[in-house]
Amino acid sequence: MKIAFVGKGGSGKTTLAALFARHLVYTGAPVLAVDADINQHLAVALGAPAHVAADLPPLGEHLPDIKEYLRGDNPRIGSAAEMVKTTPPGRGSRLLRIDEENPVYAACVRQVGGVRLAVTGAFTTEDLGVACYHSKVGAVELLLNHLVDGPGEYAVVDMTAGADSFASGLFTRFDRTFLVCEPTVRSVGVYRQYAGYARDYDVALSVVGNKVEDATDVEFLREHVGEDLLTWMSRSRYIRRAERGTTGPLDELEPANRAVLQQLTRAVDDTTQDWAAFTRHAHEFHRRNAAAWANERAGTDLTTQIDPDFQLGPATLGEPAPATA
Repeated sequence: MKIAFVGKGGSGKTTLAALFARHLVYTGAPVLAVDADINQHLAVALGAPAHVAADLPPLGEHLPDIKEYLRGDNPRIGSAAEMVKTTPPGRGSRLLRIDEENPVYAACVRQVGGVRLAVTGAFTTEDLGVACYHSKVGAVELLLNHLVDGPGEYAVVDMTAGADSFASGLFTRFDRTFLVCEPTVRSVGVYRQYAGYARDYDVALSVVGNKVEDATDVEFLREHVGEDLLTWMSRSRYIRRAERGTTGPLDELEPANRAVLQQLTRAVDDTTQDWAAFTRHAHEFHRRNAAAWANERAGTDLTTQIDPDFQLGPATLGEPAPATA
């Protein structure tokens, strides 16, 4: 299952993404975490010292090799140079699993705080004025387009703040999206914006309240987000210590907040993976990007990369499709 954590900057989405990934690993589940935020803080939230986090290999630096590997023997893709962030898989493409050994993971995935983590890389001074951060998260979109994951396997992605992910089709790459929302007017404003965009694509969206102090905070969230409110995290000394650089064992987290992580897991596990919709949206956004900029850049019609008879899912690996929830 592919899970996104989104929300207003400062809402605590990175902290919750890290806690959730650690909780899943604690239960013995296969997990791949990805930091796709312009502010690369997930490694530190997982417990890595700042100097270790800064030395993690960025996906973007390995993008040509990633494209070459994923292209495989797909006859619709003439070369890795013709692949863009939205290029969908087809017959002959190499697919990824959550828990496996492959050259992409060997180059870009490292163990951090017990969690396997990949990072997009920070926005550097060389990028200022000449690059868009979405060019960096393109590697994440390409990976998710080629990822075949099933129940009991989890990809946890810390997304960039606000509604920035709508600048690409990345927001449709997830089975469940958790929007972290503080009990404030600004935070619920981000929720309204995100929910409005996501509604047209049937994005499975749940709101997780954060920094909740009392019943009035809960009522505020219920008033503004309604039935989308799944659960909420209360103020936490454990989290406050972690934000100051001391990440303790997960069993030191307050029982009520541990229960929230279990509730998030149940919500994910109860979500039906719609591989037909996943494939349809991948094709739609690839056509959009091809028409908007990619055809001109590549000098060819990239819509021919779409294999209309190929649908990503367990069947592409020769496995039976899981029962729907």
